[in-house]
Amino acid sequence: MTAIPQPRKSPRQLRSQQTVDTILQATASILATHGYAGTNTNLIAETAGVSVGSLYQYFPNKNALIAALHNRHDMQMLDVIDDVLNSNPAATLEERVAAIVQAMLHAHMLEPALHRVLEREFPLFDTPRDHSLADQDIHRRMRHLLEHHKAEIGQQDRDLATYVVLRIMESLVHAAALEPPAGFSTEQLEQAVVDAVMGYLGAPKRAAPRKPAKGAGR
Repeated sequence: MTAIPQPRKSPRQLRSQQTVDTILQATASILATHGYAGTNTNLIAETAGVSVGSLYQYFPNKNALIAALHNRHDMQMLDVIDDVLNSNPAATLEERVAAIVQAMLHAHMLEPALHRVLEREFPLFDTPRDHSLADQDIHRRMRHLLEHHKAEIGQQDRDLATYVVLRIMESLVHAAALEPPAGFSTEQLEQAVVDAVMGYLGAPKRAAPRKPAKGAGR
């Protein structure tokens, strides 16, 4: 398995962080316009207004830059889930799922061309990969959410349910953002994703009423 390239170092000062942010924004813009094949570090540095040497201080190659963008996206999704979990403690599971789906779809639709490249053209994400720390945190948050609302769902194996719910959300949100079907509003697409998640989770199964013993009541 090919390892996902990592940055050379992380910025520690505000000025360095601003430089890295500018480089990543330039990378996102070029990817969205030129695709993976048309993106290179020289063009990124020129667009960002920095020297190639400055870029290489933080990123060894363009794959490391694109991996950093992918991680930034994962962190945005983590923030979305945290915001939902920390708001309205009286919310139902369906209300929280709806809020997460709405925020995820909105985030993907802000830069659909970029997400299309990240999901379809970046070769290192075409094969199974080790989960990033952000991926692991997202999984833990969703697992906690399902455990907190266990009385509202019918799936007993909540580890499996966490995996399936995240895959449903990821697949359908990506499809809705990158290839939205004609004739449907964003609200309709959001509700369809929520329905798919809640349909899988199901309502708690009630125990069948016990049949009275023969002769009872006589």
